Amino acid sequence: MMVWGLDAGAWVWMFVWVVALVVMVWLIVRPDHREPSDDPEAILRARFARGEINAAELERAELILSHETRSTR
Repeated sequence: MMVWGLDAGAWVWMFVWVVALVVMVWLIVRPDHREPSDDPEAILRARFARGEINAAELERAELILSHETRSTR
């Protein structure tokens, strides 16, 4: 069957390409929901939120990290 000069196979392939294009654009522009695992301060805050360390340990670790950051610059 021909619709607007295209047979059914052409319409199927056109649909496949449009879906593939939409999926590729979605993969490129979707927000990244992963947590940054390399950020030491984020790791400390997460450990504090889970109750693995207390406030004093958090403050001490943050001071150490801020001192190391300043000394490496």
